[in-house]
Amino acid sequence: MWSAASAPDTVTLTSLNLQQGTDIREMKFAVKAWSKGRARVGVLQLPNCPQPIETPALLLSTRKGLPLFISPDLLPSLPSPDSYLLQTSPLHFLDGLSTKTISNIGGLHQMLGLHEYAFAAVPRDSIVCLPECDSTNKIGASFETPCGRRLIKPVEYVEMISSMKPNLWVSLADEVPAWVSAKRNKTSVDRTVRWLDECIKLSPGGAVFGAIVGGADVEERQRCAQEVVARNVSGYWIGGFGLGENMDERPALLNAIADILPPERPRQICGLELPEEVLQGVAAGIDLFDSTYIYHLTLGGFALTFPLENIQRHESDSQPSDVGSDHTKINLRATVYRRDTAPIVDDCSCYTCQNHTRSYINHLLNVHEMLAQILLEIHNTHHYLSFFHSIRTAIKEDKFEQFRQAFIDSRRKHLNVTAV
Repeated sequence: MWSAASAPDTVTLTSLNLQQGTDIREMKFAVKAWSKGRARVGVLQLPNCPQPIETPALLLSTRKGLPLFISPDLLPSLPSPDSYLLQTSPLHFLDGLSTKTISNIGGLHQMLGLHEYAFAAVPRDSIVCLPECDSTNKIGASFETPCGRRLIKPVEYVEMISSMKPNLWVSLADEVPAWVSAKRNKTSVDRTVRWLDECIKLSPGGAVFGAIVGGADVEERQRCAQEVVARNVSGYWIGGFGLGENMDERPALLNAIADILPPERPRQICGLELPEEVLQGVAAGIDLFDSTYIYHLTLGGFALTFPLENIQRHESDSQPSDVGSDHTKINLRATVYRRDTAPIVDDCSCYTCQNHTRSYINHLLNVHEMLAQILLEIHNTHHYLSFFHSIRTAIKEDKFEQFRQAFIDSRRKHLNVTAV
């Protein structure tokens, strides 16, 4: 068992070739730097990506392989190479092309024409494909999908993976919410481990990430982690978060898992979306995060505005009483922005802020133009990717805990002021 407490502040690990198979899906991962504790910076190398991608990193959520509102021709406007990781769910295609047709085309890269991007396939996406534990049984996992509730067997799931040829993919998991019984939680671990064995046996190639579940039970989380570590997997996917657990419970759960996982392999998580939650995950040594938070913000007409550097100075300069703002995001539907000719964020270099104003986006939202969501998703994605860049910089400078505490304190300060 590896313990972060015994790790040096900075360590370099030899790149590990984790996948044997087609060139496009070979993966290498190396940890380059540690901050005090478990927070770390790594480098993920995928042959089809033009440059190595530093972690902690954000996986851009997609619908059938493409971001919800950003078209392929606008993807290059996002920071490179940070935006080259795309997350999709094979279940999105249940109401579309058959697996045989996708396979005949040559997989997702060929079908979408995104040859320089990396795809990570996960069963759950927290948007339209959600686990439904009451209908899950020993045969397969149940999900609420665009086609209704579907029971997905491991063999069916691997068949979908085989046709799509993602760079990395997560094994099928039985995710349960925090309030299930101890017996049901134990069953979910047993099923997840058994399905992992089936997925490995049927593996069509690509880097396999073993799923780790266990609900809000530390012992079950540890048991599942130990079982997955004993298997031949390329990385680890930590599931079952964002399903009703208390935010204060997470550090103990995450740390219990992290202490078991070998440090030289990447760790992905689902369900930690808010900035504060991402910082929790980074503090526990997580490398890859999903971005459904951006989707929900964009759909609601919100734009991220929280400071990325000099957090304390920016907070002291801002006014907590601003209408339509909570100093993390602003609601551009609010009438206060109708005549606001400023960009969303003054010093932001994204396409939206460089070319458009708050008043214009307010107008687009009020007349229900889809361009509003396009511009908002570009900005929100750019801003959140910049947030991850700031996190990596803080880790490299061994100042992650100070960065994290300053961010949390600034949020608490605002909440206390608004509550008065």
